[in-house]
Amino acid sequence: MNASLKFDDNSITVAVVGCGGFIGSHLLQAIFERTRWRVFGVDLESYRIQEHLTNPRFEFLCADLADSAVVERIAQYPVVVNLAAICTPGRYMAEAAEVIRSNYDHPRALADACAKSGSWLIHFSTSEIYGKTAAASGALLEDESEIVLGPVSASRWSYATAKLLTERYMAGLADLNWTVVRPFNFVGPFMDFMPGVDGDGIPRVLANFSTALVRGETLKLVNGGLAKRCFTSVHDAIDFIFSLFAHANAGIGQAFNVGNADNEVSIAELAQLMRSVFAAVKGVPENDVPGVETVSGEAYYGKGYDDSLRRLPSVAKAENLLGFKAKIPLQAALEESLSWFVGHYAL
Repeated sequence: MNASLKFDDNSITVAVVGCGGFIGSHLLQAIFERTRWRVFGVDLESYRIQEHLTNPRFEFLCADLADSAVVERIAQYPVVVNLAAICTPGRYMAEAAEVIRSNYDHPRALADACAKSGSWLIHFSTSEIYGKTAAASGALLEDESEIVLGPVSASRWSYATAKLLTERYMAGLADLNWTVVRPFNFVGPFMDFMPGVDGDGIPRVLANFSTALVRGETLKLVNGGLAKRCFTSVHDAIDFIFSLFAHANAGIGQAFNVGNADNEVSIAELAQLMRSVFAAVKGVPENDVPGVETVSGEAYYGKGYDDSLRRLPSVAKAENLLGFKAKIPLQAALEESLSWFVGHYAL
């Protein structure tokens, strides 16, 4: 990749793997709004992107990375954004082998194909790769922080282990133009699913709490909700991707944290914030909103659960190399996310 991509170049086609998912659907919308590029999109579902299926600038293929022919086709394009992954906590324990196949075997094959073709592979990893960080942990640095993962008996780490191995594999391919993105709790419209409606199992915490609020159920605080996370609007995430597009030379061969360090809260604090936002969205007194209850991690997620107590990203690298910094405050991100969830899943 010798130069930054030109937004006014009609000839560019970007391959987006996982284009029908949470982040992918927002990226697709942004590409069509901000550029004149074409998109070759791959996913196993398309309900989030129905409005784009007839767009002449969009070619959609219902397939996944388990098919080697699909992988070879994706790698024909100059820029490949890989968002595909199994990334819901409940599946880390119940389907550890499939989680590893999804997050290592398949992206490894895509990395090999992109190294061969010369494509720039932008691979979405996870903040989970930082492992068992303690409550007193400071900001996590992309190129310096040490990584400690849980024992093999804690299958909750199947996802992080696979993602980390993929990163190391990509970095070891001498001919691959790669960039790694490590998301810190992206939130927004179209995130995850409502169990029993358009998905099964346990979604990530924001969709989990949103489901409980809409159904009038108590919010479950796993191990008391003491763990802290930094929640980042998906719109900031999309702005990061475009900053990366615009500074390709600076981004190749780098891993980036993408998060909002100003939006750090404990999960218990998040639950209370979401109760307040839900009350405002519904126009009801906060006292009428379901409360919280504490459950153990093993009782809620099953055997093999483990956790990290703090995930605070250092965001200096993205700001220094790409000129990017997340801007959307937590309150605004929660209001948008929960308002969409309430409207979309009105019961």
